[in-house]
Amino acid sequence: MTLNLPTPAHAFKIGTRGSPLALAQAHETRERLCKAFDLPFEAFTIVVIKVTGDQILDKPLREIDGKGLFTREIEEALLAGDIDIAVHSTKDMPTLQPGGLTMNCYLPREDVRDAFVSLKYKGLDDMPEGAVVGTSSTRRRAQLAARFPHLNVVEFRGNVQTRLMKLDQGVADATFLATAGLRRLGMDDVPYTPIDPEQMLPAIAQGAIGIERRADDDRAAQMLAAIHDVPTGHRLAAERALLAGLDGSCETPIAGLALLDGDTLSLRGEILRHDGSRVLVDSDSGPIAKGPDMGRAMATRLLAEAGEGFFD
Repeated sequence: MTLNLPTPAHAFKIGTRGSPLALAQAHETRERLCKAFDLPFEAFTIVVIKVTGDQILDKPLREIDGKGLFTREIEEALLAGDIDIAVHSTKDMPTLQPGGLTMNCYLPREDVRDAFVSLKYKGLDDMPEGAVVGTSSTRRRAQLAARFPHLNVVEFRGNVQTRLMKLDQGVADATFLATAGLRRLGMDDVPYTPIDPEQMLPAIAQGAIGIERRADDDRAAQMLAAIHDVPTGHRLAAERALLAGLDGSCETPIAGLALLDGDTLSLRGEILRHDGSRVLVDSDSGPIAKGPDMGRAMATRLLAEAGEGFFD
């Protein structure tokens, strides 16, 4: 099949959220496609789509419908043919795509670690009893409750810039961001310290950009195959299999990380009760091709140990 490449007159439409980080990820996708096919930037158009998670800012995410908060409207536009591909933070993506859509392209993964951000303290271990930490993540809230119960956790929502502004206003003494986001935005002036995954295991698929397309769009499939990062794909296949087996969303206290060492994949998973009262951890390693099987098996073991109602 001859690939019908886009032109400035018939531009390829890239759908995304409108936050600065989402736009940076869409621009990175466009740049990689331009380089792969020697096309001008004008052959691609970035289309900003408002999503539920960005429109409802007065409620914690866990109080809203927990799946697809940052993807639903973009996927509707993709199915309608209003855009050709959709660029997502993979950690926000449900494990199942709507009928007719698929996501099998990932860009090279950035730093997976959470970033501790504070104008007062260098790290969690330096924070005194009663110090205030702001976060909207149920995973981070549960991890803090389990390992730093002396800290006071408050709701803290918004994009990177909004959260930094709240920190400057004294709403909290510290907060968390994804190191990957800070790096992609070039925010080297932000006072942050990456947190070792041994202390705070990151969200599943953190730091990875996923690109979604219509399943029957052969042109998009060929174009995305040219920029897909195979190692990242292997890691996320294992992590997202774990998430799927746990029936989790980006608002469930679940963490996981897969690493590659030659032909071996190692996977670590963690589930927590919302109040941090129980933390269950599992790990495994094996051939890369077995990554999804390892993720599913780990989910089965964790759920069996957790018992009914663990996430309630």
